[in-house]
Amino acid sequence: MSQKKRFLLRLDLKLYEVLEKWSSDELRSVNAQIEYLLTEAARKTGRWKEDKRQKDTKQHKVDTQTQDTSE
Repeated sequence: MSQKKRFLLRLDLKLYEVLEKWSSDELRSVNAQIEYLLTEAARKTGRWKEDKRQKDTKQHKVDTQTQDTSE
């Protein structure tokens, strides 16, 4: 497991409430939801570089799911 950096994050109360509900809907903690959203944003902007092993594993999962649904 990768190391985690701890830091203080201050959020608007309304935003926190939205994140709390959203994370609950997706069965994640608020912390995990924030990390997920930030990671997705970094990927979409090309700032998150995955190593080849992670890409191959993801592609295998997509290929397997595609085969399962097409049968």
